[in-house]
Amino acid sequence: MNIKVVGIGGIGGALLPILCRFLAFRSPGARVSLIDGDQYEQKNQERQVFDRPGNKAEVTVGRLVKDFPSLSLQSRPEYLHDGNIVSLIREDDVVLLCVDNHATRKLVSDRGEELDNCVIISGGNEYTDGSVQIFWRREGTCHTLPLANDYHPEIRFPKDKNPGEIGCLEATESTPQLLITNNAIAAVMLSVLYAHLENRVEYDEVYVDILTGNSRGVRRSTELAEK
Repeated sequence: MNIKVVGIGGIGGALLPILCRFLAFRSPGARVSLIDGDQYEQKNQERQVFDRPGNKAEVTVGRLVKDFPSLSLQSRPEYLHDGNIVSLIREDDVVLLCVDNHATRKLVSDRGEELDNCVIISGGNEYTDGSVQIFWRREGTCHTLPLANDYHPEIRFPKDKNPGEIGCLEATESTPQLLITNNAIAAVMLSVLYAHLENRVEYDEVYVDILTGNSRGVRRSTELAEK
């Protein structure tokens, strides 16, 4: 199994320890690649766990390999962009997309449509609510909607840029995030991954609201489901 975790921020950092423990006993030898060009800084401590400053992918791999020696863990200290997407996201990959911008979501979604077999599970949240999408292709056929679909014009026609395209002068403060919401979305992403492994995915997207306690799966690709 080849798993690519893209974005090692609040959501990615929350799901990785549980993902690795699950894989260590279910799929020892699984390959898990962490992809992120960002750096851990003091300000990240409110929502993220790290033992030293440095590139998020490299620092996190250095911590996880001690606890999970049966897994093949590697870091890719770079952002996804047009120049590396083909080499980093490949056939049969399971992609856990934990980024905070629509441009990268579209980039990965478009790449998924080029592949015959892939699974993309994308999580994102506002302050107290969020959603998880799954895009699944098998043998060249879409079994769920791409991330960039008519229900998500903000992804299909992104107005932002991926971090690899943003210069220092363009960088802005990110939207405030709540650790508890990050953890809730990470848990749903792992639940969706498990449902996929058990061949039980019956939805395209799951909505979560931590204040109301609501969690709702939505199946939008009805035309695909009927085939």
